[in-house]
Amino acid sequence: MNSAITPSWTEQLLALQGRPITNQDRQRAALHLVDWFGSVLLGHHSPAGEAISRWASQAQKGSCWTVGGLHLNSEAAALFNGCLGNIYELDDLHRGAVVHPADTLMAAALAVAQREKVSPQAFLDAVVRGYEVAIRVGLLAGTPHYQHWYSTATCGVFGAATACSSLLQLDVHQATHALAQAGMQASGVWQCRMEFGFSKQLATGRSAQSGVLAADLAAAGMEGPRHILEGQHGWLAATNSMPTMKHAMAVLTPEAGSPWLIHEVSFKPWPVCRHVHPAIACAIELHKKIGPVDDIVRIEISTYQTALDFANEPNPTTSQQARFSLQHGVAVALMQGDFWLNDAQPESLNLPQLVRLRQHTQVRADKQWNLAYPSHYGAKLRVWLRNGKCIEASLADAPGDPENPLSTIEIFEKNQRVMRATNYTPSAISQLIHACTDLPEASSMDDLWGALDQLQKV
Repeated sequence: MNSAITPSWTEQLLALQGRPITNQDRQRAALHLVDWFGSVLLGHHSPAGEAISRWASQAQKGSCWTVGGLHLNSEAAALFNGCLGNIYELDDLHRGAVVHPADTLMAAALAVAQREKVSPQAFLDAVVRGYEVAIRVGLLAGTPHYQHWYSTATCGVFGAATACSSLLQLDVHQATHALAQAGMQASGVWQCRMEFGFSKQLATGRSAQSGVLAADLAAAGMEGPRHILEGQHGWLAATNSMPTMKHAMAVLTPEAGSPWLIHEVSFKPWPVCRHVHPAIACAIELHKKIGPVDDIVRIEISTYQTALDFANEPNPTTSQQARFSLQHGVAVALMQGDFWLNDAQPESLNLPQLVRLRQHTQVRADKQWNLAYPSHYGAKLRVWLRNGKCIEASLADAPGDPENPLSTIEIFEKNQRVMRATNYTPSAISQLIHACTDLPEASSMDDLWGALDQLQKV
C-alpha cells in the first residue's frame, strides 16, 4: 500500500529538478533544439506532414508558431509540430531509455514558451528538466516496455509535462499532479510500425499536446494520483514494465553532482533507424578499403537482437522499410560511403547493385552486442571479396553517441544539409541556427521567433 507520507516516484523525479543548470547545460539544450528544427522542417515536406497540415488548417488558431507558418493555440501547435520530428529518423536518442526526447518535448515546450512569453533561459532550463524526466521514466520502464510500447511517446509525455510545468513555474504539488495527468494520457503501441500509416507521428504529437494539457490542468487545480508510476494499478504495472526496486532506486537517486542526462543523448548522422547506424558506420569504414562493390560476394552483419527485431528487412519496397533495413543501409554505405535522404527512395531500392548486395547479406544477433545493449549500440561487419579476402570492421558505439560524439560543427553541418533539402535559403538556415545557439545569452526569444517567421518568406 502506498503511503501518503512516502514520496512517490514522480515526487522523487521532481526533487531532482532543483539541481543547478549551467550555461553549458543550456548550450547543450540549444544544440538539441537546432537538431529538432532540422527534423521537423524536413518532416513537414512528407506525406505525413501534408496530412497533418490538412488537419491543422481547421485547428484552433492562436499565437504559437508551427512549421508552414500557421499560428495555432498551444495544444494544437504542440500536436502539429510534435508529429513531424520522427518522420525521417533523424531524431535524437537516449540509448538506455530507448527514448527520442526531442520528438515530444520540444514541441510542447516551444508552444508554451511562446504563449507565456518566457525568457530564453527559462525555456532552455525547461528543456533540460524535461529531458531528465523523460529519460528517467524510460530507464524505469526499460527495454521490456519497448517491446510493445513506443517509449518515445509513452515516456516522452512525462518529459513534456515537466518542461511545461517548469515554464508555468508550478510548485512541487502542482507539478506532481501534472505528471499524474501525463501518466493518465501516456500511450502509443508498436503496431504502428507493423503497418503503413502515420500513427507513429500521431503518438509523438499527441504526447506533446498531452504534456501541455497536463501542466495546464495541474495549474488549474486538477489533481491526480501521486503514485501514477509505481502504484498497484499505475502506469508501470499496467504496461508490464515495473522495474526491480534496486533498479528503480538507482534511477531515482543518482549520485550527488551527477550531470543532467541531456548530455547522454545521442545525435543521428544518417536518416535511418538508430539500430542501423552501427552497421552503416562499419560499412562506411570498409567502403574506403573496397574497390568496386561488384567484387563483394558475401556480407555478414552481427549486432544485437533488438536491431534485428526492428530492422531485419532484406527486401524493402517502401521508404519507411528502407530506413529500417540493416541490409539496405549497409549496401548503400558500402557502395557510396554515405547514406542520405535519396537513398531511401524507391528508385534507390531497385538499383541492381543494391539488390544484389542485399541478397548476399546475412544478419545475426551476437552475444557480445546483446550483453552491451541498450547501454551501447554495437555491430560488426564482415565482407568477403571474389579473391577470397575477408575484411571487417566493428564498433561498440555508433557515431553521435557520447563515447563517439559528433562535434558541434558536424551537428550544424548535418542540419544545414537537412534544411537545404527543404529548399530553405542558406541565409534563412543560418539565421535560425544562430538564433538557437544564441539563446543561452539572449535577453529575449524575439530573434528565434523572427527567424522562424522568416522561414515562411523564402
